[in-house]
Amino acid sequence: MRLKKWLIGFGIAIAALFLVFKFVAWPYMKGETKKISPQKTETYTQNGFDLKVAYSSPKKKGRVIFGELVPYNVVWRTGANEPTTFTTASDIKIIDKKLPAGSYSLWTIPNKNAWSVIFNSEIPEWGVTLLSGGAKTTRNEASDVVVVEVPARSLSTEQESLAISFETKENFYLSLSWDQTEILVPLNK
Repeated sequence: MRLKKWLIGFGIAIAALFLVFKFVAWPYMKGETKKISPQKTETYTQNGFDLKVAYSSPKKKGRVIFGELVPYNVVWRTGANEPTTFTTASDIKIIDKKLPAGSYSLWTIPNKNAWSVIFNSEIPEWGVTLLSGGAKTTRNEASDVVVVEVPARSLSTEQESLAISFETKENFYLSLSWDQTEILVPLNK
């Protein structure tokens, strides 16, 4: 009888700790990380496109970014805090691969000369496992919708904060730049 009461009390204590973490500690942690890596949103509604990208923008702070902080040949949630999301109101093409209308998590695999860019149909809450210290992502590879490879370019000046935007140069691109690296992902109708 005492064991049963002890187990019930223990179960209630664990449930209470879980609820405090979920509804107090977790929202607090998310709010604090947004101060360090602010949330940014870019939209583009021209030429038949209706696009949005939402991401958290970390800063370089004197660190070596690609190849060290963000290792080469490892999936990166592409930004800080929650995964970056990419939303399109209509079907588009990423290079030559069809991306149906919808919202996607955006992942990348940086390398020195080329990056893989991944549009995934699942948008996990945080994007990395806390126990790995952020080193292991929660991306479900089976939910990848489009995977393309684009060249990495060197920037002539160092960029302090991660920036993701839409650019029209010789073509229309989703641009990602940070530190001294830039990638341009061609977008088409």
